[in-house]
Amino acid sequence: MNTTTVGVDLAKYLFSICMMDSHGRVQFRRDFRRDAFAAWLAQLPAGTMVAMEACSGAHHWARRCLELGLQPRLMAAQFVAPFRKSQRSKNDRNDAEAIATAARQGNMRFVAVKTVDQQARLSWHRVREGYKDENLEVMNRLRGLLAELGIVIAKSAIALRRALPAILERADLPGAFVAAIQDLRGHWQQIQERIRVCDQRVEAHAQADERCRRIRALTGIGALTSDAVVACVGNGCDFKNGRQMAAWLGLVPMQHSTGGHDRLGQISRAGDAYLRTLLIQGARSSVLQASRVPADKASPEQIWINQLATRMPFGKLLVAIANKHARQIWAMLARGDAYDPHAWLHHPMTQRNASRRRALAVAA
Repeated sequence: MNTTTVGVDLAKYLFSICMMDSHGRVQFRRDFRRDAFAAWLAQLPAGTMVAMEACSGAHHWARRCLELGLQPRLMAAQFVAPFRKSQRSKNDRNDAEAIATAARQGNMRFVAVKTVDQQARLSWHRVREGYKDENLEVMNRLRGLLAELGIVIAKSAIALRRALPAILERADLPGAFVAAIQDLRGHWQQIQERIRVCDQRVEAHAQADERCRRIRALTGIGALTSDAVVACVGNGCDFKNGRQMAAWLGLVPMQHSTGGHDRLGQISRAGDAYLRTLLIQGARSSVLQASRVPADKASPEQIWINQLATRMPFGKLLVAIANKHARQIWAMLARGDAYDPHAWLHHPMTQRNASRRRALAVAA
């Protein structure tokens, strides 16, 4: 097995290279243009470890390395920064050396390489998020322009949509102003139509994927969340357990512990912010549905949610539900199981407590 480690500081056009031997000594430094870097990779011996930060284009180059028989290693940027020799002097050469050094650490956590299909599915989510931001900007622009002439509309898309036809027919408004509002309204309608197209594509992806269909059995998990999770996580085998996946999503508290005293702070908000947002929004739906279901018809999870709501602030309640959903999703992806609302009955701890209660009952 080749023990050479190559650290690559990626960029759009210029790539900085640092090659280390098995003892961590720097053997080679060089800067390559994009085409020259691709040709240089093809000359490396099979089994060479090529380390990169997980940034734009990193998954493309990781797939290229796999095709060439190399071993790509992607790392989060915050894990690389401590290995840079000088924290005050940041340049491409120092970054490449820090990447190579970080990749050689035995306890380093690496990012899974995404396939082309995963990135293609995620692209529809990214496009949809961009249209959502643009949609909000156009609505605020419409309200701002109308407010200049004393026309104030409530802060909702429905109120704005209902008010615009009557406003455009008013005779007391200047023609140039009405034309501008009409043009902006047409642009707003186009954005909304594009959001609907994105929703249809995401729904089609989720319907075609059996993993998404299993995940959607969870309350609060729809097509958008299930497709995003499968596109980001895949089969979930990159995580040892559901707790690790929940921590990766930033749904666990930060620790400030020392001397055996545990101090827990606010949630870490690490990892993928988009997935975390979707799970939090899904938790809101779960709380709402649990509050509406009669007690005699509630599922074990809904009973747990209602009990938790009585002793926990609303924000913490949402995080707890999202954390639970993340663990359940991992179990369904990694083990290939369908959703079972009574799975907790088969947990070893539950079984042990039940056997203890039976033994106490017999003894009594």
